[in-house]
Amino acid sequence: MLGDDKSIENFQQLFFECKKYLKLQKEYTILELTEKLTILFSTLIMVLILIILGMVALFYLFFALAYILEPFVGGLMSSFAIIAGINMALIALVIIFRKQLIISPMVNFLANLFLTDSNK
Repeated sequence: MLGDDKSIENFQQLFFECKKYLKLQKEYTILELTEKLTILFSTLIMVLILIILGMVALFYLFFALAYILEPFVGGLMSSFAIIAGINMALIALVIIFRKQLIISPMVNFLANLFLTDSNK
């Protein structure tokens, strides 16, 4: 039965089909990884641009607030000291709540990106 030419052809055909399947799976995996990395990098670039623009806007808003506070606190140096205190408080809040503000959203985004099936 195994010596039959038809069964040898079937084994060869099965081997070539398995080889073709593995090659297609490799290409599919590469395409899916490329898609996910593109999404990841574009999101990273967008977040960086938003952070930079937000910092610039916050910088000018704090300068405006310092000049608004100047007549009320008695001088420009005092108003800048108050703004520095506000900045320190904001930095402390970000450090205290870093898990809720930074780590958890990042982990959720990466888990949804890499662990969910994009075919569904």
